[in-house]
Amino acid sequence: MQLVRQKEHRSQQGHRYAAGPRGRFGVAVAALLVASLGTACGSGESARPDKAEKAKAAKAAEAGAAGALSAAEKAKTAQQARIAAAKKWRLLKPPLTAPAAPKEKPEIETRDGFEVYDHEEDELPPVFTTIPTEDKVVFLTVDDGSEKDPEFLRMMQELKIPYTAFLSDYLVRDNYPYFKQMQAAGVTLNNHTLNHRYMPGLSYEKQREEICGQQDTIQKQFGKRPTLFRPPYGNYNHDTLRAAKSCGIKAVPLWNAEAFTNRMDYREWDRDLHPGDIILTHFRGKEDWKGTMPDMIRQVMKTVTDKGYAVARLEDYL
Repeated sequence: MQLVRQKEHRSQQGHRYAAGPRGRFGVAVAALLVASLGTACGSGESARPDKAEKAKAAKAAEAGAAGALSAAEKAKTAQQARIAAAKKWRLLKPPLTAPAAPKEKPEIETRDGFEVYDHEEDELPPVFTTIPTEDKVVFLTVDDGSEKDPEFLRMMQELKIPYTAFLSDYLVRDNYPYFKQMQAAGVTLNNHTLNHRYMPGLSYEKQREEICGQQDTIQKQFGKRPTLFRPPYGNYNHDTLRAAKSCGIKAVPLWNAEAFTNRMDYREWDRDLHPGDIILTHFRGKEDWKGTMPDMIRQVMKTVTDKGYAVARLEDYL
């Protein structure tokens, strides 16, 4: 800018600039100088966003590190709480933590030998005893609803052990609030018929009344219509599954192991647990068992934990 002003000053004093090559060269040099000044200013301005981006990236890295630290601290705190809860409820070891729910649900098919005639053709709900997974997890399910032990609710919530309930209304109706507490703690309430009758001995219409009637009752009392159904005693026929499908049932989980207060029974020849096995137990107390529901859970968790398994949420895999 100073060079241009000097030229203007000299022209005012009467100096003449030739329009020839030398004059044109001077004008070109001046233009280049002005352009270079503009370029220098532009490069300075573009440098500032680079610094801002670096600062932003540094802050993001700090936030990520803080988040990772926070997650580690939360995991440590959660594990300490589990150890304390295990000690309180007299478990020899704290329950193992289940892995995160799979992003893709496994494909569920009817177990060989558990199908009914025209099972696939009629697109009936699959009947299975194990979830296909490589995760070292098992699933705990509790049937009927006879015993309503508040200690059981507290124990499961404090230990953070997931489970699924299959309810029969004739045992549940005297204390719906107990099962509402269970539902509020994250437990899914599913269908085990109205009156726990032997289903193959009933007509299709009677079976449908038992299943659809319990669907309606659970929806009315707990606000959500089940998608899982377990037939009483694990007995069913083609009409059972056809009726279940007509009532909105999507799957029929049975079990591969059964838990009591003093032992575990197994369906398989090797008498052992396997990844994805469904465990059955019942809402029972001292009138039926030699112990309480917390006693039963201690027996289950000793077996499950000693074998290196975690209890996962069944609905996460369906």
